[in-house]
Amino acid sequence: MNLNETLIKLYDRDLAKLREEIEAYKDEASLWSRYGELPNSGGNLALHLCGNLRHFLGAVLGNTDYVRDRDSEFALRDVPRDEILTAIDETREVVSATLSKLTADDLARTYPLEVLGYPMTTEYFLIHLVGHLSYHLGQINYHRRTVSLAA
Repeated sequence: MNLNETLIKLYDRDLAKLREEIEAYKDEASLWSRYGELPNSGGNLALHLCGNLRHFLGAVLGNTDYVRDRDSEFALRDVPRDEILTAIDETREVVSATLSKLTADDLARTYPLEVLGYPMTTEYFLIHLVGHLSYHLGQINYHRRTVSLAA
């Protein structure tokens, strides 16, 4: 298995898990709850992950027409669960399509944006983004379980 295939599997696995987590919220109010000192709701984190991947993979590497509004990812409230699930499905498709087109030379090139404050290869940044996805996926899982216990 080459790196592209590995990345496709990892992103697809975690985006499928994101979908499961959003579906597992007992109701839409819980999805948007800000419990205790948790600053972000599960809904906002899901929107953030979709926006992040659709921008950095889809728009930057896949030349899609997606325009990110990062502030809205955290400011929006009460977006229907079905809209979030659709965004997750669209993100899975964009990520898979983009990664499947990248060559070994593409992965070795410097990523077009200096996102982390220093230049890095596309390969490095794609692995960073897998970690970012997993990090927030864990936060969503924790948020969902915490909110369900508080109810």
